Order: sequence, then C-alpha cells, then structure tokens
Amino acid sequence: MKKLGPEALQRAHRPENIAARLRQPPPSPKISDLVLGAIDGCVTTFAIVAGAFGAGFSATVVVVLGLANLLADGFSMAVSNYEAVDAELAHAEAARRTEEQHIQLVPEGEREEIRQIFAAKGFHGQTLEKIVATITADRRLWIDTMLSEEYGIGRSRSSPLGSALVTFFAFVTVGAMPLLPYFLSTATPREQFLSSCVLAAAMFFLTGMCKSLVYATNVVTAGLKTLLLGGAAAGLAYLVGFLVRAAVPAPI
Repeated sequence: MKKLGPEALQRAHRPENIAARLRQPPPSPKISDLVLGAIDGCVTTFAIVAGAFGAGFSATVVVVLGLANLLADGFSMAVSNYEAVDAELAHAEAARRTEEQHIQLVPEGEREEIRQIFAAKGFHGQTLEKIVATITADRRLWIDTMLSEEYGIGRSRSSPLGSALVTFFAFVTVGAMPLLPYFLSTATPREQFLSSCVLAAAMFFLTGMCKSLVYATNVVTAGLKTLLLGGAAAGLAYLVGFLVRAAVPAPI
C-alpha cells in the first residue's frame, strides 16, 4: 500500500490503469506473517536473555536456552500459523459449498438475500433490481458476493505453507540477533547484555519501520511503538529473573 504523490495518484486512476489493477488478484497478506514472526522471535529470545541476565546465569546457559527456544518456538509458531491459515481456507471452502448448494436448491431465496444486502446499502427500485439481476446472472459472481457480504470472506488467500515458512524464517532470523553478543567470549556479561539490548532494540524498531512502509504510516511512530512493546516484554522477563534470583540466592 504505497503512498503516492498527486501526479502518480492521477496516473494510477486513469481508466486503463484502474482496469489493469482490478484484473490482478489481491496480494497475499504475507507482511502480517513476517511482522508476527519477527516481533515474536525477538521478544522470545531477548526475554530469555533479559531473564537470564537478571537471574545471573552464565553466557553458556543463555546460548543454550536461547537457541533451544528459538528453534522450538519458531517451529511451534510456524505450525500454529499453518493451522490457522489452513482453517481459514477450509472455512472459506465450506462456505462456498454451502452457497453453491443454496443457490441450487433455493435460488429465489438467495436472490432475495442479494436484494436485501444491496437495499441495505441504499439501492432501491429499478436500480436495485438491475443489480440483483446482474449479480445473479453470473454464478461465480453471485457466490463471491455472498461470501463477501454474508460471511465477510474476501478474495485474498494465503498459502498455509507459505505463511508458515515466512513466519519461521522471520522468527529465527530476527530472533537470533539478541544472541549474537553471547558468542563473544572476550566480552563481560554486562557488555554482552548491553550489546544484546542494542541489537534487540534495533530489531524491534526496524520491524516497526518495515510495517509502516508497507501500510504507509509514520515510520518513526511505528518503530517506536514496536520498540516499546518489545521492550516491555523484555523488561518483564528481566524483572522475573531478578526476583527469582533474589528469592533463590543459590547459584544455578
């Protein structure tokens, strides 16, 4: 959803450009899978880093816990996203079969549904009847209209496997960033943690920026919002680790 200038906006709304754009299938909403995976991956990993630092764990423990959770949670999230998208597709297909059956068995009742749907939008009289006749003359258009208006199902479709892969890739790639300082054996625990903080903050901010560029919102505001939400989760993890360490002072 790129923001266009006045001249580009005029060109985009020429009849031939509008026709070409409407002929294209709607884009698959992969950006939501990317943002979901990136934010959750960074939050999950940095929460482990923050909690481990608050509890006084060694760098080895941080790396082991971080990598184990990074892969396990990334796979779990990918599977969950796969199942969610697959369920949405199954719901859409079941609704399509239902409407096909209803049109076959009670066509007049389905025409009346179309009539009432567009009457509620403000169409009346001959205009309304022309709309009903036009839509119901094309079975595919008829079914698509019912799916959109009655079930709220749009034309945009995601691939379950594609969504799962995007989520897993974003989760692992962005989530690995806060762990990188812990592979530097020469750094002190404090230096490792501060470096991890900087990397996590950068990942949160960049993820928010990427989302804003796609949806044409303010870049800085979106980056800061994501940074604050991710930082809050990490702060909570640090607090838990610190409190557990205070309550159980024995070294782990």
